[in-house]
Amino acid sequence: MKVCIRAVAEELDSLRKQRQGEYPSLTLTQIYNVLEKLRRGEALDDTDEVIKDEGLVLIVKELHDQIDALVAEAYGWPADLSDDEILARLVALNAERAAEEKRGLVRWLRPDYQRARAGVAGRLEARPDEEQLEAPLVVVAGKEQKPLFPAGDVERTAAVFAALSDARGPLDAKILARAFRQGAKVEHAIARVLASLARLGHIYTADGPDYVLRRRA
Repeated sequence: MKVCIRAVAEELDSLRKQRQGEYPSLTLTQIYNVLEKLRRGEALDDTDEVIKDEGLVLIVKELHDQIDALVAEAYGWPADLSDDEILARLVALNAERAAEEKRGLVRWLRPDYQRARAGVAGRLEARPDEEQLEAPLVVVAGKEQKPLFPAGDVERTAAVFAALSDARGPLDAKILARAFRQGAKVEHAIARVLASLARLGHIYTADGPDYVLRRRA
């Protein structure tokens, strides 16, 4: 499944680079603004129509739809879940994985790289029925074991959403970044996730740059 997702993602990346190479003034922001209008069923103005044609936005949309369907299949989830349902499932999955790690079980996707970054030691045990590898977590003495901020967009959204769910008050990107091993290096990435969640209506600004989770009844 990972191979399929990678293939479509690489096709998407290649298409965007090719179109931007042919039209140097075309930006990803323009492409995705038009894509969002199409998803919302909004009318396109003349400028939008030019961007749609230059950026092959309909093909971009099709490739994103394929990735969404493949990712849902990889998680074993229905393909027609709403944003709220996806976030709820991601938060639940994040909590499940966090509980496993507290018990000393880590599901390594890239064991050689991740174990070194996490500062842990332990014998890896491959499970024949899964692509992931599991190993007992043995913490190296003297190392602060803050979690790493994930690399994937889906996992980043789940991590930020979970942090806001556990927070007792408003948080901003700077404070959230301190909870992860990379610290200030991931502040901008966290800010982008916060902005996306705010656009979707899942969080709102409480005071200045601070965000609060919008609790659902």
